[in-house]
Amino acid sequence: MKPIVFQKLSLSTVAYYTALFSLAVIAGIGLLSAYYMEENGHWVTGMNNQIVWGLPHVFAVFLIVAASGALNVASLSSVFGRTAYKPLARLSGLVAIALLIGGLAVLVLDLGRPDRLIIAMTEYNFKSIFAWNIFLYTGFIVVTGVYLWMMMERRMNPYTKTAGTIAFVWRLSLTTGTGLIFGFLIARQAYDAAIMAPMFIAMSFAFGLAIFQLFIVGIFQATNRPLGDYIILRMGRLLRVFIAGQAYFVIVYHLTNLYAAEHTGVETFILTSGGTLSQVFWIGQVIIGVVVPLILLFNTKSKIKPLHVSMASIMVIIGGLSAIYVVIIGGQAFPLVLFPGMDVSSSFFDGVINTYSPRLPELLLGVGGIAIASLIVLVGMRVMDFLPSSLADQDINPHYKQPTVLDADGQ
Repeated sequence: MKPIVFQKLSLSTVAYYTALFSLAVIAGIGLLSAYYMEENGHWVTGMNNQIVWGLPHVFAVFLIVAASGALNVASLSSVFGRTAYKPLARLSGLVAIALLIGGLAVLVLDLGRPDRLIIAMTEYNFKSIFAWNIFLYTGFIVVTGVYLWMMMERRMNPYTKTAGTIAFVWRLSLTTGTGLIFGFLIARQAYDAAIMAPMFIAMSFAFGLAIFQLFIVGIFQATNRPLGDYIILRMGRLLRVFIAGQAYFVIVYHLTNLYAAEHTGVETFILTSGGTLSQVFWIGQVIIGVVVPLILLFNTKSKIKPLHVSMASIMVIIGGLSAIYVVIIGGQAFPLVLFPGMDVSSSFFDGVINTYSPRLPELLLGVGGIAIASLIVLVGMRVMDFLPSSLADQDINPHYKQPTVLDADGQ
C-alpha cells in the first residue's frame, strides 16, 4: 500500500459554486416550508391531533440514525484495525457530523416553536429520554470532532484509537437513545418494545454505510479521482451483512409482537390491514430495502460488481425511509388502547384508525435537511484535507498483484 495523501475537493470553481448554489436553494426552500408551516399552523400539513409526528420526523430520524452508521467506516479503521478503510476515515467523520446536523435541523424546525429548544437545553427532566438525547446528539458532534482532530493532526495520531473507541461507544449510545424514544412509549402498542434499541443500531449500520458509499462514488466520479473496485466491493460485502442483521431484528420484533396477544391488533394492522402502511412495509421496507439488495449483493451466478453495490445502496436508503415511516406513522395511526379488553367509542376518534397523508411542505422540509447535510460535506471537503488522492486498487489493496502484460508472442 502506498502512503495516503489527503487533499481538498478539487472541483472547478464553476462546478463547485453551481453545486453549492443548488444545494443552498434546496435548503432555502426547506426553510421557507418550515416558515410556511409555522405561520399558518400545522393544519397545512397532513399532521393532526392523532398523528403529531409526520414526514419531517421520518427524514429527521432517518438522518440521525444514518449519522451513527456513517461513522462506522472510521471505526473499522482505527478501532478494529481494518487498514483498507483508513483512507476514508476522515470523510466518514465529516459525513456523520453533517447527517446529524441535517437531521436535527429538520427536527427543530418541525417542532412548531423552535425557540423553545432553549428550554430543552437549560431545563432537564432526566426521566425523559428526550432530555438524554440532547446530550447524546451534541456530545456526538463534539466527540466526532475531537476524533477527526486526532486523525488529521499528525502529533495527535497516537491517540486516534482511543478517540475512535470513545466515538464508537458514543454512537452506539446515540442510536440506542433514538430507538428508546419509541421503546419507552408504553402507551403505543407498536412502540412498547426494548428490541427497538438494537433494531435501530442494526438499521444505522446499513443506512449509514449505504449513504457513505454513494457519497464516495459520486465525489470520486465528479473529481475524476482514481476509484478501484477493491474498496467498493469490500463495502458491498459489509453492507449485505448489515442488511441481513437489520432484517433479523425486524423479523424478531414482529414475531415477538405476534406472540404477545396484546400486540396482535397492531401487528395485523401493520402487516395486512393497514392499507398504504402495509404496502410501504412489504414493498418499500421488505422488498426494496432488504430482498432486492441481498439478491444483488449475494449474487452467486456472477461476481458482485461496483454497480450492484451502488444500486443496493440506493434501495437500502429507500427501504430505510420506508422502515422509519412504518415505525413513526404506523405506531401513531393505530389507536391508543385506553381500556384493554373493552370496546371504546366516542366523538374524539377513540378506537378509530388514524389517517395521514403527507403534504408538500413536509416533504420539502425533509429534503431541505438532506441539502443541509450535503452542504456541510461539500464545504468541509473544500476547506480541509478530507479526500484521499486515490482509491485505486494498486494504492490501497495490500494484496494487489500487477496484471501480467504479454507481448505479441505471448511472452
